[in-house]
Formats: sequence, C-alpha cells, structure tokens
Amino acid sequence: MTAMDAGTRPIITLDGPAASGKSSAAKAVAARLGIAYVSSGLLYRAVTLLALREGVPLDDEAALLAMLARHDVRLVPDAQRDRLTVDGEEVAHLLHTDDIDANVSEVARLPGVRAWVTERLRELEGPFVIDGRDMGTAVFPDARWKFYLTASPEVRARRRVGERASDLEAVAEAIRLRDEKDAKQSVPAPDAIHLDTGPLTLEAVVDFVYFKVMARWPEQLSAATA
Repeated sequence: MTAMDAGTRPIITLDGPAASGKSSAAKAVAARLGIAYVSSGLLYRAVTLLALREGVPLDDEAALLAMLARHDVRLVPDAQRDRLTVDGEEVAHLLHTDDIDANVSEVARLPGVRAWVTERLRELEGPFVIDGRDMGTAVFPDARWKFYLTASPEVRARRRVGERASDLEAVAEAIRLRDEKDAKQSVPAPDAIHLDTGPLTLEAVVDFVYFKVMARWPEQLSAATA
C-alpha cells in the first residue's frame, strides 16, 4: 500500500506542529481548489462562547457537555467564509473576541470536549481542507489526501517573531516545549505525505499539496465538487 491509497473520503488533511504553516497552506489550497476550508478551532470557540453566555465554568467538563446537549451546534463547510450556527443562529462572526481568545484553551484541553468536536467534524461529508494536529489520524483516518507539514523549531520561531533575533531563542524554546506537550497529537498518519516547509515559501507549499492532490484521483475530487 502506498501513501494515500487507503482513504476514501474527499477530504484533505494538513497536520503538523505549531507554526509549521499548515493553516495558511490549508486556506490557500482550499481557495485554489474552490472547496471549503474547515477550521476545527471554531467548534472549540463555539463551546467557549456558549459557556461564557450561560455562565458555565470553563473547567467543568460535565457541565459543558450537558450545556452542549441542550444546543444544536453545526459547523458548515463553505468555500466563501467561515460558517457556524448555534440553534440556527450564525455565530462565526462572534468567535474571535478577546474573551474567547483568552479562554478557548481552557475548554480545548478537556477530553470530553475534544471527543464532542471530533464527532461534529466526522459529521461533515466533504470535500474540504482541514488542518490540525490529529486530523489525519484520530479524526479523519479515512481521508483520501493526508499531508504532514513540519519545520525546525528555529524556522517556526522566526515565522512567529519575524527577524527580531533577541526573541528567537525564547520562542524556539517555547515551541520545543509545545512540541513535547502535543507529541501524542502530532504523530503523523502512516499514509501521510511529509513535507519540510522550512526552506519553502507558502506558494511552494501550496503548489506541492495542490499538485499531489490533482495527480491522484482528481476524478473523485471533481465528482465531489460537481
């Protein structure tokens, strides 16, 4: 079995550690293919929004799951914009506030919430591009196209801080610690195609992913977007 021969769903996953360029590449690949880009982070932000609205403690997993059971939360793949509804209300435009930014990591670390997010994501049919740390393994092991993007901690630190040399060492060390913390989630799928984005421009990364996708089973993607 060769890389990417096993998957059947018209989904493109881009996994990899923090600052490896996966989010920027995923958005650009989706735009080039004319299909949706799905951000799994929107679901965690929706949980945070509801919890803040209803006064549910962000560290109370049982209370959060009970809250979610009372609401219909839907992530809607769309090639034009982010779409997420709660009980029919479009809330995507409410999910990037300072309050949510400051609290979303609190709920995202809870196993029950992560399981709920995985269930919501698996309800989506595709085609779409999605990025994360375990999209091609835990969430979409049956995705047709899987990529694993990486780069050295130093390269990723430079992307975070630009050319401010005085910050590079500290940021690189923080990224190494983050890598250790996320190690279990960051394991690449055995059938993923690996790409070191360190020496590449974003355009080159997008070209690589795009042409790999179109070179293998383009008829399936074409049929899914018809």
